[in-house]
Amino acid sequence: MNLYEHTIIARQDASPSELKQLTEKYSKIVEKNSGEIVKTENWGLLNLTYLIKKNKKGSYIHFKIKGKGKVIEELEKNEAIDKKLLRYLTVKVKDFDLKTNYFSKKEDSEKTENKEKSTS
Repeated sequence: MNLYEHTIIARQDASPSELKQLTEKYSKIVEKNSGEIVKTENWGLLNLTYLIKKNKKGSYIHFKIKGKGKVIEELEKNEAIDKKLLRYLTVKVKDFDLKTNYFSKKEDSEKTENKEKSTS
């Protein structure tokens, strides 16, 4: 089994319920093709470096996927025709970093660090 990190960028006007539907839709595609979603992260609405299809911002959703190349082919085939998405990117990795949450709010990450220190 290969390990992949897959990120999609949805349009800035997508509602939270639409984002949830997108997450569920692509999770089902992975599972149908005998893949496994290890972790899903919603990074939220972030500024884009440049305009993409007249959008200044995009909602980022990040998946950590275990599966074969066929899973990614099927995902990208469906994403290419999805009008709600601006971009998608898949990177093959050797190992997942499941501890670090890079896009959490600073206060949240400080709270979790303090909890970890107090339990140690």
